[in-house]
Amino acid sequence: MPIRTRANEAGIFDPTELALLGRVFEHLKLQDQSPEARDAIASRIIANYMAGIKDEAELVSLSKQPLGR
Repeated sequence: MPIRTRANEAGIFDPTELALLGRVFEHLKLQDQSPEARDAIASRIIANYMAGIKDEAELVSLSKQPLGR
C-alpha cells in the first residue's frame, strides 16, 4: 500500500496515525489510478497530516487538492 510506504519514508507514526492515514488514502484512491497517482495522493495526505491537519474529514478534503508550492 503506497500510504504505508510513504509513511515509513516520512517518519515514525503510531498505529492510530497509520490507521487514520490509511482510511483517508482508501477514501481518495481510485480503482484505475496509476501507481504514480497513488503515490502522489499518499504524499499529499502525509504532508497535510505533518502540517498539523489531524481531523479526518479535513484531511480528506485538503488532500484532494494538489500541494501548494
